[in-house]
Amino acid sequence: MVQGAFAMSSLSNVGRMVAIACMAGLIGLVSCAPPRPDHPVIGAKNFTEQVVLGELLAQEIEAKSGLKVERRFYLAGSYICQQALVAGRIDAYVEYTGTALTAVLKQPLDRDPQSVLATVRRLYASRYNITVMDPLGFENTFAMVIRGDDAQRLHLTTLSQAAQYTPQWRLGVGYEFEQRPDGLQGLSAAYGLKFAAAPRTMDLGLLYRALNAHQVDIIAANSTDGPIQAYGLVSLEDDKHYFPPYQAVPLVRDEALEHWPQMKTAIDALAGKISADDMRAMNEAIDGQHRDPADVVREFRARKHL
Repeated sequence: MVQGAFAMSSLSNVGRMVAIACMAGLIGLVSCAPPRPDHPVIGAKNFTEQVVLGELLAQEIEAKSGLKVERRFYLAGSYICQQALVAGRIDAYVEYTGTALTAVLKQPLDRDPQSVLATVRRLYASRYNITVMDPLGFENTFAMVIRGDDAQRLHLTTLSQAAQYTPQWRLGVGYEFEQRPDGLQGLSAAYGLKFAAAPRTMDLGLLYRALNAHQVDIIAANSTDGPIQAYGLVSLEDDKHYFPPYQAVPLVRDEALEHWPQMKTAIDALAGKISADDMRAMNEAIDGQHRDPADVVREFRARKHL
């Protein structure tokens, strides 16, 4: 009996210990979960232009509202940014309409800018409670870029002209371009492109270095990249109009707009304010001149009287 009572007492003690441990674990989980900050959080993908645009949104909101803005930049690609936005880990970031249409919303290709914008607005609102704000003023489409001396030697200005040479060329692409529905597979089918080997996939920031070092002969870059002009490269014309429109648009959670209505006023002030040349110049100031993105954005805002 004494042995049995001791066993029962031990079991009771064990039960209490387990309960205490579970309670401590729950408290730990709650305490470890980061509280939702009482300020807007702006995100950006992991390339220069996105950091510029994220910083631009952040500075405008801070200037026009007095709110403190948290920056969460370098969030990899569209998928990660979309997940962060839907989960509320960020409140806004800048996306491109063609990317939103095909890569995020999984809609068929559409080459009419207004139709794409309308579709994107409707589906983000109905699926995710996200507002697609007015375009910032420029489009950043994909650009198939080659070295300037190759373009001059071969008399190339368009992708159709380049197609006959691609079987001897090596292609460099970013991580998304090879897989996305508006990317390599469809482009190759549209122009009959074949390459000497499988594409070399690398970080976007390394593409121009690889092209200049003759490690690749053509790259899938962005039309607003500063190095195109800085290095004397040539962006081949998409003469078959394969790529959809890629207008830059801020995406903002409806909940954030309701909580901080000053955000809408601030972001609305940016509509139509950035040209493709403006964007190229800011990208080059950072990539080519190694300037701080926050300083570059501040100077841009001063020039535009924002």
